[in-house]
Amino acid sequence: MRPAEVSWPPALAGTPAVAVIERAIGRGRLSHSLLLAGDDPEILSAGALALADRLLNRGSTGLSAFPPERHPDCHQVRPAGKSRSIKVEQIRDLVARLNVSASVSRYKVAILHDADRMNAAAANTLLKTLEEPPVNTSLLLLTARPHSLLPTIRSRVLHFRFPGMVSLLRVEGWEAWLADYRSWLKRLGKGVGTDRAAAEGIFSLYGLLARFGAILERASAAEGARRRESLPEGLEDDEIAAIETEIAVGLKMRMFAEIGGATRAHSLELLDLGESAVRRPFAASTDILERAGRLMRVNLNESAALEDFLLASLRIWTRR
Repeated sequence: MRPAEVSWPPALAGTPAVAVIERAIGRGRLSHSLLLAGDDPEILSAGALALADRLLNRGSTGLSAFPPERHPDCHQVRPAGKSRSIKVEQIRDLVARLNVSASVSRYKVAILHDADRMNAAAANTLLKTLEEPPVNTSLLLLTARPHSLLPTIRSRVLHFRFPGMVSLLRVEGWEAWLADYRSWLKRLGKGVGTDRAAAEGIFSLYGLLARFGAILERASAAEGARRRESLPEGLEDDEIAAIETEIAVGLKMRMFAEIGGATRAHSLELLDLGESAVRRPFAASTDILERAGRLMRVNLNESAALEDFLLASLRIWTRR
């Protein structure tokens, strides 16, 4: 027997969403289909496994000897391949397993990682199961982009929004990069009236761009090594490839989030100095950064996305 149930990840423990879920489980009134949305895939996965552990042990006098990731009645589906897609064959296989009686627990749990990566056929196949779920079965749909799911799927699941991204894995050079980015914004605010100042602004821009790529490469290698240690056994090569892509996308999004934080800090500093005109450039740069993040999620190269943002920032923040 295991000594204790799986803990909620620290980022979720004590949050209102978890409190609601715990109460619903205790009363036996938790919906059979949940949509767990959040920006950090690692937090979502850990939260889903903690929830699955509680669902699989409902009504039992002790804890199962199986942790949820290896439980015979816990079925997980992940995107496969570099395209990170969930195909209809995967959903059909999942539905077939859910229609078989549980083997250890009284309940069955299905976890769909990156559920927004289902193709149209897969989504429509899952929809039929959501409409008429097998008895004693819970489906957990995980996604960072809930609005990319079919509206008919969203209407049949109970939504929970989990907290945002954890802080970026600290790698050499990232804090210095953020500091240099803020210094660059400050120089733009002083004006580029001379040809030399304009050239320096552009050279600095492409220096930031080149350093970003090197830092991302180091961060991806470190994070990939850490995550590989915790991957469940028995994953196929295409599932591992999809997870590695997920790690890279997650890191890019965290880095862009921190660029947004540095931009906000720069704007607040100017506001403290009485420069009320900062609101418009801050809003414009935030919109462009969010657009770049959305494009990266659909496989736009991160260097192209960052270059677009920095060039726009050069125009937005420059005083002539």
